[in-house]
Amino acid sequence: MAPTEAATEVANMYDTVLILDFGSQYSHLITRRIREAGVYCELLPCTQKIAELKFKPKGVILSGSPFSITDEGAPHVDPEVFNLGVPILGICYGLQEIARNLGGETSLAVKREYGHAELNLDPQADHHSYKLFQDVPTPTNVWMSHGDHLESPPKDFVVIGSTATSAYAAVAHDSLPIYGIQFHPEVTHSADGALLLRNFVVGICACEANWTMSSFIDKELERIRTLVGPQGSVIGAVSGGVDSTVAAVLMKRAIGDRFHAVLVDNGVMRLNECAQVKQTLADNLGINLTVADASELFLGRLKGVTDPERKRKIIGNTFIEVFEAEAHKIDEISRQNGLGPIDWLLQGTLYPDVIESISFKGPSATIKSHHNVGGLLEDMRLKLIEPLRELFKDEVRALGALLEIPEDLIWRHPFPGPGIAIRVLGEVTPAQVEIARLADNIYIDEIKKAGLYRQISQAYAALLPVRSVGVMGDQRTYEQVIALRAVETKDFMTADWFPMPVDVMKRISNRIINEVKGVNRVLYDVSSKPPSTIEFE
Repeated sequence: MAPTEAATEVANMYDTVLILDFGSQYSHLITRRIREAGVYCELLPCTQKIAELKFKPKGVILSGSPFSITDEGAPHVDPEVFNLGVPILGICYGLQEIARNLGGETSLAVKREYGHAELNLDPQADHHSYKLFQDVPTPTNVWMSHGDHLESPPKDFVVIGSTATSAYAAVAHDSLPIYGIQFHPEVTHSADGALLLRNFVVGICACEANWTMSSFIDKELERIRTLVGPQGSVIGAVSGGVDSTVAAVLMKRAIGDRFHAVLVDNGVMRLNECAQVKQTLADNLGINLTVADASELFLGRLKGVTDPERKRKIIGNTFIEVFEAEAHKIDEISRQNGLGPIDWLLQGTLYPDVIESISFKGPSATIKSHHNVGGLLEDMRLKLIEPLRELFKDEVRALGALLEIPEDLIWRHPFPGPGIAIRVLGEVTPAQVEIARLADNIYIDEIKKAGLYRQISQAYAALLPVRSVGVMGDQRTYEQVIALRAVETKDFMTADWFPMPVDVMKRISNRIINEVKGVNRVLYDVSSKPPSTIEFE
C-alpha cells in the first residue's frame, strides 16, 4: 500500500478493530457497541482475505451466524486471521469457528438454546482472561441463540464461564489472547455485554478510545485534502437531507470554492423540495448550488417500470449521467477561472448503506441495492468521494451539530435517493407521484404539529398498487390506498414501528382522504425491521 493511499484510509487513522461477519442479524450491533465505547471498528464479510486487508487491526471479532458449523457450505474464516498476532474474540458461531481452526470439537446441541441464561464466571485473577470480565458481576444475565455447542475446547484452552446448559459458555487460550463466548454480548439482553466488549477492545486490544466526531472532523478534513489534492475540484451530490448537507459543509470547509454543489430534480422529490433546498444550502449555508431540472428524463425512463430494483438502478444510473453533464459545464467554468478540473463526485453514503449492500457469505445477501452505492455506471468518469461512508446516522448528526448546521435540518427524517419512486408501489407516473407527495406532506405536517417528529426516526406515506371501494358524498368510489409508515431506530439497521396516538392518526387519515384526490383509504404499517425493511421497496 502506497503511503498516500494508507493516509486516506480512516482505519489507518485510528486504532481499529476488525469484525468479520458470518451473516448474523446482530453483527451490526457489535459495530455499534464498540463505536459507543469510543473505539473505531469496521465490519467486513467473513470471506475477507487477511492478506488483502488495507489496515492492520488491533483486534478481531468473529460474529455469530444463522449457519451450523457442520452445514455443507457453512462460511469459514481465512485461517490467516490466527497468524495476525492480535487478540481474537469469537461470539457464538465465532466460538465454534475458533474451535474448528484450533482443534476443538463442536456438535449440534440436543436442544437449541434461545433466550436468557445465567452465566457463572470463573476467571483467575492472575490469568489474562480476567481482563475480559473485569468488573462484570457473577452470575450475570446473558442472551443465548445457538444450535451448536462446544463439545470440547481446543488444546491449551481453559474454561472461564459456564451456564446450566453450556459447560463451555466462555473459554480462553491459556497463554494467547484468544477468547470464545457462546452468548451474544452485543444485544441489550446481555446485561453486561457492552462492558465485556469494552474490556476486549480497550483493556485487551489496547485500543485508544478516541473515536469521537470532534476528532473525526480534523482528520477527515485532512483526508479530503489529501485525496482531492491542491488543485482538484469536487462536484457534490446534495439533496437537502442531513447526510448530503453534512457532507457538503464538510467538503466546503476542506476545499472552499473548489467544491460545487448540484441538486438534481429527478421529478420524484417531496413537495416544494427544490425551493427549500436552495434556501437552506445556498442562502443560509452559503454553498455554491446549481439546480439541474431532469425530472422529464427520470420519469420518462421510469415509465412502465414496476420492479423496485430496476427503479433503483435506473435512477442511480440516470443520476450519475446528469451529474457528469453538470460537472462538464462546471468544469469549463472552473478551468476558465483558473481552478482545477472537476474529477470527484461527493456522495453522502453512510455505513448502514455499505453494510446492507455487501453480500456476505450466508443469508445476509444483498436485500436491495442502495442509491448511494448501487446503480453506478461501469464507465463513470468521476471518482467517488464519500466522507461519511464509515459513519452511522447518529454519528452524522453529532458531526452536523459540531459543524453548526441548523438543528431542524440535522434532525430531518431521511429521504431515499430514489425518492418517491420507491414509495409509489407499481408504475411511477406524474399523477401517482403527486398523490404520494401530497399525502406525505400532510402526514409530516400533522406529526410535527403533534410534537412527535423528533420522537420518530423516519416517517412517510406510500401509495399502494391496489384500489378499494369506498363511499364519499353518497357515491360509491373505487380509489387508491395510502399506507403510512413511522419507525423508531438508533442506527437504521433495525427498527420498531412507532405507536402513533390514535387521535393523531384520525386527523392524518381525515386530511389525506379529504384533501388528496384519488384516495379513499389510509392504512398504518405495524411491521418492524427485520423482517420488513423501512422502505416498502
